[in-house]
Amino acid sequence: MIDRFTGHIAGLGTTSGTRLVVGAWHSSPWGAFADVMVEQPDGHRLLLAPDKQVADYVASTYTFDEVRVGPVAVHAGDRWVVDAPGLALTFAVGRRRPVTVALRVIPPPVRHSELFARLCDPVARRLMPGVRTHGSAGNGRTEWYAAREVRAITACTATWQGGDLGALAPVRPAVRFGFGSAPAAPSWTEITSHVRTSSPLA
Repeated sequence: MIDRFTGHIAGLGTTSGTRLVVGAWHSSPWGAFADVMVEQPDGHRLLLAPDKQVADYVASTYTFDEVRVGPVAVHAGDRWVVDAPGLALTFAVGRRRPVTVALRVIPPPVRHSELFARLCDPVARRLMPGVRTHGSAGNGRTEWYAAREVRAITACTATWQGGDLGALAPVRPAVRFGFGSAPAAPSWTEITSHVRTSSPLA
């Protein structure tokens, strides 16, 4: 079985050393939802999930040291506003990155295929260190990504537990939730994540 999550991912760093990955999904096995992955400067990894069902699924696919369940709201536009347990984040989305031109000429059936994601993986790793398009997820799952558009994130304000996280910064060091990281350059990506939860021969 393959679960598909279609929406947007925003990955950004802050000058405090905290790195954030926001998922805003308008289509998923459970409808629309949002979640946030947080890696603190000391390497502590947290998942902020809207309910137990999402928390259990995401935590069984990726790796976290802590999971917090509570309302996660994302308001989209040129400026995105994210409210989640302990986190208040606003970020601005800017121009398309050049890679978008190449992504948009790929026919959707090709772009969404696992074979294409597997072939693109070494290219993605070379062009954007840390980024992966295909890999092994938790509990024997396989995951691959199909991106359609990538834009720069140009500014952010963020607080964690009431404390200021500082200004926008690269995603360095790479985040360690799964088999790949967000791009080092803060980015907003229109994407579909495919997660195979059972063997194709099962």
